[in-house]
Amino acid sequence: MKLTGAEILTHYLADEGVEFLFGYPGGAVLHIYDALYRQDKVKHVLVRHEQAATHAADGYARSTGKPGVVLVTSGPGATNAVTGIATAYMDSIPMVVITGQVPTHLIGNDAFQEVDSVGITRPCVKHNFLVKDVNDLALTLKKAFYVASTGRPGPVVVDIPKDVTAATADYVYPKQIEMRSYNPVVKGHGGQIKKAVKLIAQAKRPMFYTGGGVVLDNASKALIQLAHAVGAPVTNTSMGLGGFPASDNQYVGMLGMHGTYEANMAISNCDLMIAIGARFDDRVTGNIEKFAPHAKIIHVDIDPSSISKNVKVDVPIVGGVNNVVKAMLKQIKETGVKVNKPALKEWWKQIDQWRALECLKYKTDGDKIKPQFALDTLYKVTKGDAFVTSDVGQHQMWAAQYYRFDKPRRWINSGGLGTMGFGLPAAMGVQLAHPKATVACVTGEGSIQMNIQELSTCMQYHLPIKIVCLNNGFLGMVRQWQEFFYDRRYSSSYMESLPDFVKLAESYGHVGIQVHKPEDVEAAMQDAFKMKDRLVFLDILTDPEENVYPMVPTGAGLDEMILI
Repeated sequence: MKLTGAEILTHYLADEGVEFLFGYPGGAVLHIYDALYRQDKVKHVLVRHEQAATHAADGYARSTGKPGVVLVTSGPGATNAVTGIATAYMDSIPMVVITGQVPTHLIGNDAFQEVDSVGITRPCVKHNFLVKDVNDLALTLKKAFYVASTGRPGPVVVDIPKDVTAATADYVYPKQIEMRSYNPVVKGHGGQIKKAVKLIAQAKRPMFYTGGGVVLDNASKALIQLAHAVGAPVTNTSMGLGGFPASDNQYVGMLGMHGTYEANMAISNCDLMIAIGARFDDRVTGNIEKFAPHAKIIHVDIDPSSISKNVKVDVPIVGGVNNVVKAMLKQIKETGVKVNKPALKEWWKQIDQWRALECLKYKTDGDKIKPQFALDTLYKVTKGDAFVTSDVGQHQMWAAQYYRFDKPRRWINSGGLGTMGFGLPAAMGVQLAHPKATVACVTGEGSIQMNIQELSTCMQYHLPIKIVCLNNGFLGMVRQWQEFFYDRRYSSSYMESLPDFVKLAESYGHVGIQVHKPEDVEAAMQDAFKMKDRLVFLDILTDPEENVYPMVPTGAGLDEMILI
């Protein structure tokens, strides 16, 4: 029995185990939508904007480890999805984006709603495909899912012309796939692992620097065991939060531009850095010439192109983070390698002195709500067990600093691209993936308006997300930079025409609560989170002049922080 290309696609998604398909219909994909209508295995989620479809799929992928799947039409449908594709690409998130295309005979003719989707997305995808023959469709989809979810994960675009979705072919689900040109290394080199363990034994001031790769490769358990075996301090990047528990005494906080004093000072003074699943991003390193000047560096990463790209390393280990960390732990146990405990004791004395500064302390006096207090309260009310998505700006950094993540895949944020508008649709994907979980979206009054139309999607699919809007009336991070570096010339950073968010939430059928006083924050959050079946928009009016500290200015080293 032959199937149309559209039917092959829907059958393939079901056979692949795809649970949700986030999308928005249009002319080039109507055959596919008709096929979706005639099946009940894959649930389609109708968003209100294609960018939201990609962010929702992204949130689903980050919280589950499974590829998020998107379906959009040609032309503006595809271009609207590019921001979300780039967001996933920067953070190495597995995603398959299916874009409709004009019929093959019209490609290149500037047909209605035609864009070169392959060309436009090439710089921000792991790979992309244009399917010109219906007989190639199933195998191409298999390749797309395989490439997206193996090695260093990332988004893959599959562009399908409308006539391919109408043509017929035999369908057999391809259970296995081999690609001669794509064979990611998963096991680390034994010799390099021995070198790394030897350096760990020789180190006096060792330091673990761990990133999103720990989360993506489900290596948290192995990392905890290795860190405890070595006894060294651990810092996470923003993408790695939860990969090592924040409640563990060896954890010294996030590092980088808004990292803790103790984490940044430890990085600046360590003599051995064990970098695991991290890419030495500029927001982490500060001035590259001043980064970890005394340290030898071990770097573990699945992507060989990431090693020594930004910082020259001494022991490169290419391989899957989980495999390599387990191999390092095994090597330590089998060889009986001992760390330098007397030196390590002195190292911890120094770190405890840096900790004593309490760089994240803040004042709570007065009648203004401090955003840090709002995040502390969120942590208290949710008992630290929520999935927390965020948008981008000051609220994002406060969430990273004050919500102490003990589990991986609980902190869902746009790290590399810094995409405003990410938080709410990402929360939708998380809530659909974990229908009984507590999901909070931490946002600002600027970011939330980027994709606020998704309140409609939340109503349609009964998604009880709790939106925590830290409303300071400014584009906060822009204002902070203008205060520090532009002599307080607040150019276009003030939001002078904000909506009434309570009424806006209510107009979509949700609950809105505005909070003005510090003493009302906890009660409002308790009330909001008790409403298990309702979306609640908490509009929390925070101190408009509060800044994120510590802060490493552009061009400075990590040990040159602004603390207040």
